Amino acid sequence: MSEKTATGELRLKTDVLVIGGGPAGTWAAITAASGGAKVVLADKGYCGSSGATAPSGTGVWYVKPEEKMREEAKQSRFALGGQLAENGWMDRVLDRTYANMNKLGEWGYPFPLDDGGNPYKRGLQGPEYMRLMRRLVQKAGVKILDHSPALELLADEHGVGGAAGVRTQAGGTWRVQAGAVVIATGGCAFLSRALGCNVLTGDGYLLAAEAGAELSGMEFSNAYAISPTFSSVTKTAYYKYASFYYEDGSVVEGAGSQRGRSIIARNLQSGRQVYARLDQAPEDLRPLLRVGQTNFFLPFDRMGIDPFADKFPVTLRLEGTVRGTGGIHITDETCATKVPGLYAAGDAATRQLICGGFTGGGSHNAAWAMSSGSFAGEGAAAYALKLGSHAADRNVGGLSSAPIAAEGHTVGDSAKSAAATQEAVRAVQAEVQPYSINLFRTEKGLNESIGRLDGIWNELKGRDVARTTEGVKAREAAAMTATARWMYHTAIARTETRGMHKREDFPTLDEAQHYRLISGGLDDVYVKKESVTKEAVTG
Repeated sequence: MSEKTATGELRLKTDVLVIGGGPAGTWAAITAASGGAKVVLADKGYCGSSGATAPSGTGVWYVKPEEKMREEAKQSRFALGGQLAENGWMDRVLDRTYANMNKLGEWGYPFPLDDGGNPYKRGLQGPEYMRLMRRLVQKAGVKILDHSPALELLADEHGVGGAAGVRTQAGGTWRVQAGAVVIATGGCAFLSRALGCNVLTGDGYLLAAEAGAELSGMEFSNAYAISPTFSSVTKTAYYKYASFYYEDGSVVEGAGSQRGRSIIARNLQSGRQVYARLDQAPEDLRPLLRVGQTNFFLPFDRMGIDPFADKFPVTLRLEGTVRGTGGIHITDETCATKVPGLYAAGDAATRQLICGGFTGGGSHNAAWAMSSGSFAGEGAAAYALKLGSHAADRNVGGLSSAPIAAEGHTVGDSAKSAAATQEAVRAVQAEVQPYSINLFRTEKGLNESIGRLDGIWNELKGRDVARTTEGVKAREAAAMTATARWMYHTAIARTETRGMHKREDFPTLDEAQHYRLISGGLDDVYVKKESVTKEAVTG
């Protein structure tokens, strides 16, 4: 059911609303529709081409259901992640990922063949993958709202019942009332110019927190990816074949793509440029690397650089929770939050359950996106259908922590508002991008940063938000500010070094802190402990 108001607002009623059109969102939409639910998907960009996955190749945590292989897969990052993952969740995700990857093959994804002539299913090419997912979403009968970022969730005393937002290209606004909502908006990279990440500003975290949901693992959010200084491509898998050098050609000892990024960061922090060269890649493998990650090589080709033979300058780009593991706290196997009717999937949800406090660029994250999307789609559909046909007729109101203008109303001087928003974004970036604050953490540095972030939050929450593109940017600034505050409050509470969370003043792992940190709140941020199952310790 749909209608348009006199001011051009598109109004829809449905069973399930999915916010976000990346892998997690599309899997949620397809799965919810297959469960008999009517589904609307609203994407901030163009579903199928926006987000971190669409422009890139990605590995997938795809493991055949053989006991030894599965055990090795589960143990591969268990210690690296601080032993915070859980066997039960790892098993569920491995099972669902295996099934979903096989479905992709049946649905027409062009998997390459290995030497034995069998489909190689441990990786996906983002453009082909997401193009197929869009077609499948449409085939499932889902209504897609492209270029339609959400400004706020809608709710009543019974729980979440929809969302409202802006149609940045079609013009006007939208309002969707639904029995259940799945947040699949991705993580937060703080507009760091990492490839595909400029739509990933933590919007879903803020929406969920405004509804009363909590977050988990936000201290594991200081992910920095190796990147050429002249490129936005942050795919780091190939840097395992790299040697790192100073300008004079001497080797940077201990530098690397997994455990050695801190060494790179310390050199960059001191003003000493670091260079890389993929000189450890076997000759016979190099053509295959080009096929596997085509866009990795494009910047080099444009610059006339052979990355296997030539040294090139590198930097570390902040990817925050996109490559981190923190996100919305989920409370059961359907990926539900503590708020009735609200579900989370993909990078918008915590990934601690399968990789603890450390993950890479694809692999676990890619597997989590397709599996948690499926779990959330199933859960949301079942919840909405159980409510009955009138679930979307509830009298719901907006939950934004900042005042949002009424439909059709303007807010103040738009140019002045845009300038103030940009100033807020730069101020947040100044708190989260420096290695000295976010990567090499100390209580003093974190507390001082929180004080400044609190000031930014207090300024933003009092500003009226227009139902325009500028209003979307204002909400992005608020989401980034809120995300940084949750990150740093949990980072202060974890007085140890575990996973990617590094405390200069507490440089070792403390066995007594083998627990998760749950955070929440807007004006007043809180942090509390949650025990990890004994199964995870012995897993």
